[in-house]
Parts: sequence; C-alpha cells; structure tokens
Amino acid sequence: MDARLLGARRIRELFERHGIRPHKELGQNFVVDPNSIRKVMGVAALGRDDVVLEIGAGAGSLTLGLAAAARKVIAVEFDTRLVPALEESLADIENVAIVQSDAMKLDYAGVEATALVANLPYNIAVPLVITVLARAERITALTVMTQREVGERLAARAGDDAFGQVSVLVAYWVAASVATRISRNAFYPVPGVDSVVVRMDRRAPPDVSYEDLSRVVKAAFGQRRKTLRNTLGPVAGSTTEAQRALRLAGVDEGARPETVDLEGWVAITSALAESSTPRAIS
Repeated sequence: MDARLLGARRIRELFERHGIRPHKELGQNFVVDPNSIRKVMGVAALGRDDVVLEIGAGAGSLTLGLAAAARKVIAVEFDTRLVPALEESLADIENVAIVQSDAMKLDYAGVEATALVANLPYNIAVPLVITVLARAERITALTVMTQREVGERLAARAGDDAFGQVSVLVAYWVAASVATRISRNAFYPVPGVDSVVVRMDRRAPPDVSYEDLSRVVKAAFGQRRKTLRNTLGPVAGSTTEAQRALRLAGVDEGARPETVDLEGWVAITSALAESSTPRAIS
C-alpha cells in the first residue's frame, strides 16, 4: 500500500496536468500526507471482504489505500473536473468503481457497501453522515475524517462542550468516538483548523422511531438556553403535558437539552408518544 500513496508533490503535479485548482466553496482540502492516510486506514480496520464506499475521492490519495485493503471500493466524486485526475491515479487498479455523483442524492438502498471511509468536505459532513446512517443500512462502520469541531460534535456525549442536536441524532444509529487527530498541514490547500478521524459503529436503534426522536430533539435544541419544560411545550401540546412527559421519563423538567443523554431523549420521546404522537415542529 505505501508505494502507491500519493504525496503532496505528486498531487500538485497531477492537478497541474489537469488544470485543477481546489474550490473553496466545495470545501475542497485534499489529504496529501501518507502518514495521515495510514492513520485513517488504521482506524477503519478494513477486511478483505469489505466493500467500501468513499465519498469525495478527490485525487485518489485515500482511494489507493482503500483499494489495497478491501475487496472493492466505490469512489464517489461530485466535482467533474476531478474525475480525469482520479482516473489517472487509479489507472491500473481493478477493484475501484468511480461514480461521478452528488453524494446527497445517491440511492443508498442500492449501494452494496459494508463500510464508509471518507475525507468529507467540511461543508457537508453532518448532513451526509445523517443521510448515510438513515438510508444505507448495509453500512455498519463509518470512518470519517473531518474538521475537528464537526467531528467532536458527531461523537460528543451529554455534558461535553460539543454536545448538541447532531450528537443525539448520530447516537441514535451508532456508537461514535474520536479516534485520532490530523494536523491541518496534512492537507492541500492548508485549512484554518485541524481535523479528526471519527469512528462510528452501527448498533440496534432504540425503541422509538428516528422521526419522532428527531422532532423532539430539534424542538428542544432550537431553544437550548431554555429548560426542557419550556422547549418541549410546543411538541407536547402544552407546558403541562411536557412536564408530565418529563416526570414519566425520569428527566428533570428544569434540565437543559445539552445535559440529557440518548437514553433520556428516548425516554422523553416514548413518554410523549404515550399520550399522543409528537407534533411536527415548523
């Protein structure tokens, strides 16, 4: 694997040949450090039977490592300018299928992948992770390299500074943790922040629907400075009904959203559903 990893010089030469300049508006920061790719591969811990979905394949630096470790790689790239460069990087690699597509619009139900490994563009990391978790049931493990702040939100626990709505929604589907940090100097162009690699492993979902949990959590975190008895009033139908549900769930009605863990949110959602279906929040 090491002999084929692309370093900074080779990637810049590749881009020069194809007339490519990174687009800031697409959040393009290409990993150019082989040691960082090795870190990602170590976290992913792929087996020879794995079929890997890679989002944002770019120049193919990570793709080459994935192809050496897995049975097959489905490399998705949105930017049409990058596809010829990607094809050049992977010219003699037989187990990679290149797909030019918007990853947010993929038919994930039809994707055969068992794992996702990606250097995600910073501007789509959260919605893309949520989309994959909700739609790609075959994918049981996700290894994502993304901006440090975003990665910490994905993996945060109740009480952490980074804990928020996204943390709860991700926890519905997976157990997530920050596995390692990647220096900003591992990328071209160099971003303004460091990155982290987050590992997510799918687990059995709780006994409430994702849609109901999501409505409740979004209502609460939409006014996170307020207490739960106030933020959940609209979704419960009244403040009184919200208080009743919180007591039934065993959650302090004076608590704030960022202090409640997944188990608490599941209990609240279940308690609200006992009296009525949670209302949609506009």
